Amino acid sequence: MKRPIEYQYQDSHFSASEPNKIDESRLHTEEMLLNIGPQHPSTHGVLRLEVLTDGEVVKEVVPHIGYLHRCFEKHAESLPYNQIIPFVDRMDYVASMNSEHAFVMGVERMLGIHEQIPKRVEYIRVLVAELNRLASHFIAIGTYGLDIGAFTPFLWLMRDREHILRLLEWVSGARMLYNYLWIGGLFYDLPPGFESQCRELTRYLKPKLDEVKQLLIENKIFIERTANVGILPLPVAINYGVSGPMLRASGLAYDLRRVEGYSVYPELEFDIPIGQGLAGRVGDCWDRTWVRLMECYESVKIIEQCIEKLEKEYKRSPDFDPQALVPKKIRPKAMDFYVRAENPKGELGFFFRSDGRSDIPFRCKARSACFVNLSVLPELCRGVMLADLMAIVGSLDLVMGEVDR
Repeated sequence: MKRPIEYQYQDSHFSASEPNKIDESRLHTEEMLLNIGPQHPSTHGVLRLEVLTDGEVVKEVVPHIGYLHRCFEKHAESLPYNQIIPFVDRMDYVASMNSEHAFVMGVERMLGIHEQIPKRVEYIRVLVAELNRLASHFIAIGTYGLDIGAFTPFLWLMRDREHILRLLEWVSGARMLYNYLWIGGLFYDLPPGFESQCRELTRYLKPKLDEVKQLLIENKIFIERTANVGILPLPVAINYGVSGPMLRASGLAYDLRRVEGYSVYPELEFDIPIGQGLAGRVGDCWDRTWVRLMECYESVKIIEQCIEKLEKEYKRSPDFDPQALVPKKIRPKAMDFYVRAENPKGELGFFFRSDGRSDIPFRCKARSACFVNLSVLPELCRGVMLADLMAIVGSLDLVMGEVDR
């Protein structure tokens, strides 16, 4: 993402009279170049950080990507629109439903059928997307606690995430990569009893979220480890194009579910948590974790409202066909089109260029929230202690499948 650090090895710390003896009095003035990752567990995947340190102080960080070779965009330019969805799943593979939602919504708008999508389909889409948002945030909070030494919250959140994954597997047939949201509809309607199981899940999760808040977020050691660390000022976040919980943690209530008002989100009641500096300064690592946890409470509220709508206003019926509007041939008019949606990590956007003659996009470009959020890492890490570097990296909530796409 940046040029490699130009670093020349200096051997001035060796004594001239005794070449094999190190002059320890000069060690504190020497810079050292470290490679952290791509095998480091706290880099959350194949991310390599080239770190220039002066003792334990980080002087510069350069993120290096390109170890995963996902190649999503080139795959997408050789497949029909409907066959791209399984590849969309594999970018942010812990939030596949949310990525599918953005993609199918964009193609439907290109085709001009987005206003014809049945309300039941739209509420099911939002329901499964918010379930997946919960699962993604559980990964983010749990692994972040693990990064800085808290093991129990990780086990608790993985246990609770398993209940969500079972529901998503029940509705789609797949555990992580779903291919459930189709252009024009859904792969299948909700199975009988799904709504009641979701309602039971929300009742189960509310006290569990309170436990995580008490055990981790309000923990004195966690606060000391994350408060006033990795502070991201709002102007810097805006200038770098940061989005999602990272941007909201810096104090801006900007959520595309409200700003764009896509799908049925305008019909739902939910709040937009922002960083308030309750434990340190606004925009620090603690605020970013706190915002993600507060968003879990809001997702539970959204799920409950979707269940209410699906059970009372948009009930299942024997003649309902979730694939009724799925087009047999997807051939948009010649145009350039961009669509964006609020993923758990931030703004996920898709740019399409259609030539009007083919059902294969001439150009498909994914705007990855993880890629953009990673670009601000050098600003956050300049001048911090080396021990705080991994605390900052973990607070970004990166998935490298979406970065190296």
